[in-house]
Amino acid sequence: METVSVEEVKARGSTAPSRPYDPAYDPLKSATPGQGRDYAPTYWIDTAGEPPEDDGPVSGDMDADVVIIGSGFTGLSAAIFLAREHGIKATVLEANRASWGCSTRNGGQAQCASGRLKRSQWIQRYGLDAALKLHEECLAGMATFKGLIADIDCDPQPGGHLYVAHRDKVMPSLEKEARLLRDTFDYDARILDAETVKRDWMGDQEAAGAMHEPEGIGIHAGKLAFGYHRKARELGVKIHPSSPVMGFETRGGVHYLQTPGGVVKARAVGIATGGYTSQSLHPSLKNRLLPILSNSIVTRRLTDDEIASCNLWTHQVITDTRILRHYYRLLPDKRLQIGSRSAITGREAPQKKYEDRLIHDVHRKFPTLQGIQIDYSWWGWVDVSHDMMPRIHQPDSRETVYYALGYGGNGVMYSAQAGRRLAQWIAGQGQELDLPIFTSRLPYPNVREMVESRAFAPFRRLGQRMLYRWYHLKDEVL
Repeated sequence: METVSVEEVKARGSTAPSRPYDPAYDPLKSATPGQGRDYAPTYWIDTAGEPPEDDGPVSGDMDADVVIIGSGFTGLSAAIFLAREHGIKATVLEANRASWGCSTRNGGQAQCASGRLKRSQWIQRYGLDAALKLHEECLAGMATFKGLIADIDCDPQPGGHLYVAHRDKVMPSLEKEARLLRDTFDYDARILDAETVKRDWMGDQEAAGAMHEPEGIGIHAGKLAFGYHRKARELGVKIHPSSPVMGFETRGGVHYLQTPGGVVKARAVGIATGGYTSQSLHPSLKNRLLPILSNSIVTRRLTDDEIASCNLWTHQVITDTRILRHYYRLLPDKRLQIGSRSAITGREAPQKKYEDRLIHDVHRKFPTLQGIQIDYSWWGWVDVSHDMMPRIHQPDSRETVYYALGYGGNGVMYSAQAGRRLAQWIAGQGQELDLPIFTSRLPYPNVREMVESRAFAPFRRLGQRMLYRWYHLKDEVL
């Protein structure tokens, strides 16, 4: 194994990018997410400070007990828990710069969820007993997250989550969900009428009411990612950027990971690549995810008068009830951040119309901000599973390969818990995990496992276009 002195590591600092940011990258089209590419131009990266020191690219063949592929929230938290709770010092491989993908392109909203389904949908799919256990897993995940960020300066905005009804017709179902949360899950969700929301919380002109839930924290995604990075390295974790896995072979129970700088041999591998998971990374993941794009914009700082004109009295995280939902909040430095769905393909992502749609949405929600300057605009890929729930799983019991993927846009909080669960799998304690998200693999797009149809995969984007049109009709017209 490569040995590097402390002095060499300190002199090395953060590995500089060797290639520019690629705005048109598409995980369904590219064999790898690149090598050594620079960060996307996000608000988080611009205001997080200097990236932390790392261990440089892989520069020769090396042995590792455990390799984690991906240096985002999930990969780094898995490495932290492997060291803290199991005495295992992992080696983290990253294709580009540290936390280059989902972890520095999200909305920074930590909600009490794991995937895109509501509690009522959990009951329909899994039954009440499993749904109650999933809820406890989410609460435990929030506790894990709070504990992990307690000593990280990531600008936390606690207080809960405001789930805003964007149309009157949504309120009955929102009220029903709130009753279920209170009565069945003992979770103190409460309903607010439209007047209360607009007067006391925020003046979103679309708000027909809202459900407030007690758990929810806004964070600075870049500062959190860099904080995880520093914490992991303090525990002895090695982090190698500019080291994409370009070949993955298992022989005699040993995994051989081919990188541009050399082969890394590992006893066990944890995959935590999120929405930037390439189709060729590992056979267990081919066609198992539908990566979708999400756009975000951040305004200039609002004046106190502008904040008052919008009744933006809360810093809590906010989403609306659209299927193609918006997520938004007032940041600690008085900027408004808002995000929503974007293009279908990477090639289309840089088109200005997707930014313009979000700007239109800001004006629709907060008319007094008409014409406000936009200081940051970016987009990123979200890892959505085909059944809208994540998996932290060992896909083949004969191989020590594990993955934690499929959060569907709710990974800021649950990635910490998923990292902890991934560490359990790697440490040989996976048999203790008995929830559906741990005991089953990511499904294929057509759900019917008897078909396991890879043939349908190329048409997913066509289906996505059709679904987006249908969702738009349901959200705005029907």
